[in-house]
Amino acid sequence: MSSYLYEIPTTGAISFSDFCYDQTASYVAEVADTTEARANLRAALKEFKRAEDDERDYLKLVKVLDDYIPKLYGITVCVDSGDLTIRSEPIFSWRTTLSSNLFHTSPRLSLPSLPTEIAFTLLTYGFALSNLARAIVASLGIYETERAISDTDRKAKDERLHFATTLLCKAAGVFEFIAKEVLSQWDSARERALAAGMSCPRPPDLSREVLIGLSKMALADAQALAIRKHLSKAAFDSTLTPGPPLPKSHPSPALAAKLHLECVALYSSGRALAKTPGASRPNLTSSSKSKFKLSLGRKDKDRDGEGSEMSLPREEAGEDVSPELGRYLADEIAYHNALAHKWLGVDAGENGATSEGGRAVGFLVWAKKELEELKSGGLGHGGVVGIGTTDRERVMREARRARVQVELESVNVFLKGYKRMNDSLAFQPVPPQSDLQASVPTGRSAVTIRPYSQPTPAFGPGSVEYARKQAEALELLDDSSNKEPVSSRPEYAGAGAYY
Repeated sequence: MSSYLYEIPTTGAISFSDFCYDQTASYVAEVADTTEARANLRAALKEFKRAEDDERDYLKLVKVLDDYIPKLYGITVCVDSGDLTIRSEPIFSWRTTLSSNLFHTSPRLSLPSLPTEIAFTLLTYGFALSNLARAIVASLGIYETERAISDTDRKAKDERLHFATTLLCKAAGVFEFIAKEVLSQWDSARERALAAGMSCPRPPDLSREVLIGLSKMALADAQALAIRKHLSKAAFDSTLTPGPPLPKSHPSPALAAKLHLECVALYSSGRALAKTPGASRPNLTSSSKSKFKLSLGRKDKDRDGEGSEMSLPREEAGEDVSPELGRYLADEIAYHNALAHKWLGVDAGENGATSEGGRAVGFLVWAKKELEELKSGGLGHGGVVGIGTTDRERVMREARRARVQVELESVNVFLKGYKRMNDSLAFQPVPPQSDLQASVPTGRSAVTIRPYSQPTPAFGPGSVEYARKQAEALELLDDSSNKEPVSSRPEYAGAGAYY
């Protein structure tokens, strides 16, 4: 399977020199460079908005962000140290692409404080890394089933798949960093803004639960790619002779099942966390609740705050996350559950001798049922296909449907083979699904998150240049203290010899 396709947000223009006052004129050039890097980011994001899917260069966007983020942290550390002074609270405008919206248009929010800019910039960075991984996987095709591919080419594509896995692990680290490090700063700035009477809503994009959920989802997507790489040689060897028996190159089917079950656990955690903002919305009086409810799972929000029990201006009950994210997670849970059951059935059929023939058939029948349900629409849509879906979601669902079809054909081949063996040799009863469920093992991880740490500022305290200047200043101070004092009185023959 491929990873989630994020909508890349856009942002409004801003100049850091408009609100950053440099009393000593020490960072005039650096502030201007940061504004230029921000303008380059805005232009890249607008270009993405207009471009077709196959024309979007995610690697270029990642490089633009890599250039801007250290400079943004340079502004931040200079403000924290007092080297730069904030004239007035900066307002940053960003589209919140994770918000639920009836017309699939991402709402634009204007939010105060530098932590807002850091959070949304890093969020965009995580989106870009994930989408870059997806683009790499799409460029590979289903190479492991190409009969004419050479072993060298297959291994080269395995390495590209591994690189995409690494990008997703890095994206997971970015989302976790925002949740655990950046949001604490944003919360403090938000409290000050609300106390000053400023509007500062909390979109789902800046919810800790949602961000940790995105981290779990990125790690699950990485795990899915790791499974694909793990099975690529066996998939190639099985192209000519699909079904039982497994080729000698095939890894343990029990291990494959556990790897898929770990995907299920990660996607399930992500889905539960992503649903938290809507569930934890502050309790409003009935007069402030919208009476217009939609059958797509979204409730309209209180628009004016009148009748609310809250006293803060335009306060901020958390919005719902976009339904398509929940549908993606639900479908991925169903898909990896089905594949886990498939490999448990194959393991019983391959390694359980005749006594496990019934279990092999039972697990494969279960897997077939789940894949057929997923092919017909998926659990995330409640059985209704095409209602409330975006173009991006249709792209993801078409790719999933193709993979489901391939897996369904594979399951049918294994089921036919093991059922024939059980009916003619083993004569074992097929256990009910409840008994099979009790024997499902726990998952096993094949990937780990790549922690993201705050980058070294491009300038200001903590930067390489700042450390160099401090070292030079200390060296000059040491040199001056080690020199012998020079007498101000002139030297002459017999000076000081008075007799």
